[in-house]
Amino acid sequence: MSGPEEQSSLWINEYHTPWDLYAHGVQRILAHCQTPYQEMYVVETGAYGKGLVLDGKWQSSVGDEFLYHEPLVHPGCVLHGHPRQVLVLGGGEGATVREVLRWNTVEKVVMVDIDGDVVEACKTHLPEMHQGVFDDPRLELVIDDALTFLDRTSQQWDVIISDLTDPIENGPAFPLFTQEHFFRIRDVLSPTGFYMLQGGALVPPELSIHARTVNTLKTVFHQVSPVFCYAPTYGVSLGLILSSMRPFSTRPDPDRVDQLLQEKTIGGFKMFDGTSFLGMLQLPLYIREAIATETAVYTMASPPKPMGKGSMQG
Repeated sequence: MSGPEEQSSLWINEYHTPWDLYAHGVQRILAHCQTPYQEMYVVETGAYGKGLVLDGKWQSSVGDEFLYHEPLVHPGCVLHGHPRQVLVLGGGEGATVREVLRWNTVEKVVMVDIDGDVVEACKTHLPEMHQGVFDDPRLELVIDDALTFLDRTSQQWDVIISDLTDPIENGPAFPLFTQEHFFRIRDVLSPTGFYMLQGGALVPPELSIHARTVNTLKTVFHQVSPVFCYAPTYGVSLGLILSSMRPFSTRPDPDRVDQLLQEKTIGGFKMFDGTSFLGMLQLPLYIREAIATETAVYTMASPPKPMGKGSMQG
């Protein structure tokens, strides 16, 4: 099979199934270390520019991160309408906070990340992503375990966003996809608040993880809806999951959404608007059927088990 000539001698190989991998050619390594929690690389790729890799798994890249971070942040903020207090779990690159702070209604955003080494590397090497938000006075950065933070906080949050690594068994995000954790999220979410989670791939071989995560959230929240997301550097489409104790429409009016964004944000969106939001809430039949027939619930005793770490190979 013919194709473009290979241009790299160093590759990030990430397995999606035992038979399928997605590879990124690396031009140079900007930072590398084994933190107390995970192995971290900041690399520069040939096609998508600089990117963050944790435990061999692609996190985001300068070239297409907006296709992930905008859908992760803005659906919950739009449906809330006037978010003031926002909690971000994870999000070491700073791009999730960047999107939160597009909302001029936001008075305070707290970002809780367990790995200070990753955050510092992103501050240094990925300014294109964070765009200086770590200096914004509305941001409080907390280097701590999200579980510990949630046990301590008594504040009610308008929007909570989980921007986490995959739930690799024994990895730092492992407990954060379970029913026990979701109950704790509900406890600190305001009655009109929204919770958004990155909930796994939407490709058929991996769909069970997403469907079971949706089913688990349904045991905790009154309404749960998948949100379609595609950023090409992941190699798969992703299913974000939006949850709330209040009912919300999965057929938002695009014109009303656009008006809200114009009135209550500073703008600058690359992919998110009213039409995009409407489309992201309309899921294909095979995904809806998988969710409808799923019965399993993730708990600490029976957690998700996706594919493990990727690798760097030269």
